[in-house]
Amino acid sequence: MEDPKKKDRNEPFGDLMKSMNQIFHEKPVKGFLQTMDDFFKNPFPFSSTFHVDVAETEKEHIISAELPGINKEQIQIDILDNYITISVKSSEMVTEEDEKNKISRRQQSMQRSSRTIPLPQPVNEKKVKAVYQNGLLQITVPKQQGKRIVIDES
Repeated sequence: MEDPKKKDRNEPFGDLMKSMNQIFHEKPVKGFLQTMDDFFKNPFPFSSTFHVDVAETEKEHIISAELPGINKEQIQIDILDNYITISVKSSEMVTEEDEKNKISRRQQSMQRSSRTIPLPQPVNEKKVKAVYQNGLLQITVPKQQGKRIVIDES
């Protein structure tokens, strides 16, 4: 087994490396590095989106949006002509306290995501139904029944 004193003598930068490790694990630098790590995990938080599927049956369009962890109060559905827009607002508050319960950092973030779904005909908002259950939003839009015109022979 190697002698620890001999190993330190062979590592000319051993003390410098120990000092650098201590600097990076102290509170101000460690907090900054954690913030940088969080940024690179999600560099564009405001451009986040959610998955939406649109299915069509003979009588209706069914729009499904996956929104896990979202409360019903955070969801807004808007209809304009033949467009349905689903918007989700979320906010998060992070507070860090030290061992004496002094607040060292408080951060609040607001995020809004939305998806607009075009449909082939204008939507009658009075007939649209929306259900939100277990993280799945399902919007049912009845198809409008047009009137067929018979062509007369002249």
